[in-house]
Amino acid sequence: MRICRFNDNRIGVVRGDKVHDVTSILDRLEPVRYPAPVSDRLIANLDAWRADIEKLADKGQTFDAASVRFLSPVANPSKIIGVPTNYQAHRAEMAADTTIEHRNRGERDSSSGVQTVLDQGFFLKANSSLVGPSEGVKLRFPDRRNDHEAELGLVIGKRGSDIAEKDALDYVVGYAMALDMVVRGKEDRSFRKSIDTYSVLGPWLVTKDEIADPETLDFSLWVNDDLRQKSNTSDMIMKVRQQIALASSFYTLLPGDIIMTGTCSGVGRVAPGDVMTFEMQGIGRMQIPVMANG
Repeated sequence: MRICRFNDNRIGVVRGDKVHDVTSILDRLEPVRYPAPVSDRLIANLDAWRADIEKLADKGQTFDAASVRFLSPVANPSKIIGVPTNYQAHRAEMAADTTIEHRNRGERDSSSGVQTVLDQGFFLKANSSLVGPSEGVKLRFPDRRNDHEAELGLVIGKRGSDIAEKDALDYVVGYAMALDMVVRGKEDRSFRKSIDTYSVLGPWLVTKDEIADPETLDFSLWVNDDLRQKSNTSDMIMKVRQQIALASSFYTLLPGDIIMTGTCSGVGRVAPGDVMTFEMQGIGRMQIPVMANG
């Protein structure tokens, strides 16, 4: 199943080039009481409600997918987890490119150059940075280098802590395409990657039963007509199961939490007026406009 959030926070099931409105499934959610749950309540119930969601899709209002505005399929993650320097070619690219700032503590050593995720661990991005592809990326500092980083996004479906690698995929509800945008500079990485609109997720969530192996997916990103990034998730240094296990050893994973699994080589600058086109095998294609902030 491919589930999306679209237009004015409606919920849809994507079938081919149509979006089938299933927003009435939200009527099942209990009224929110203070304090609100720290997780995404739709994602938490997605597996249990799946059969009913499919039935609603059979009879719901339909829209042309090309005509709707796709938001992030996850509305309320408790955290967005970033995985740095997780492709060997990107590690080499960072070491060679003097315009990419990597002087933060733990990012470089004298013996091996730029460190990988195995040395650094993860970082967190502000939830307020999360948008869907139709909302676009708004550059806060157009005078500085703002780069795209195309990644596979994992969405957690149930609460878990100290998860064993062998059980890790049991905690995944589905996958989406993720753009981990960044402004280059000397500040801490999480600060530079937490700007509003700098976490793009979409265009929909593909439930895990449709992805036989998340570690064998081709993906490509173009800026306008220029192919910038092209790789396969098999090239990850730290694999998907390892990422989930490591993340859960530091903090509890909750429904709706997003793991952005790292980017390949080919990261590059974008400017207002550009359009990023991102394709990933088994998930789909999305276009993200780049705009000036304000």
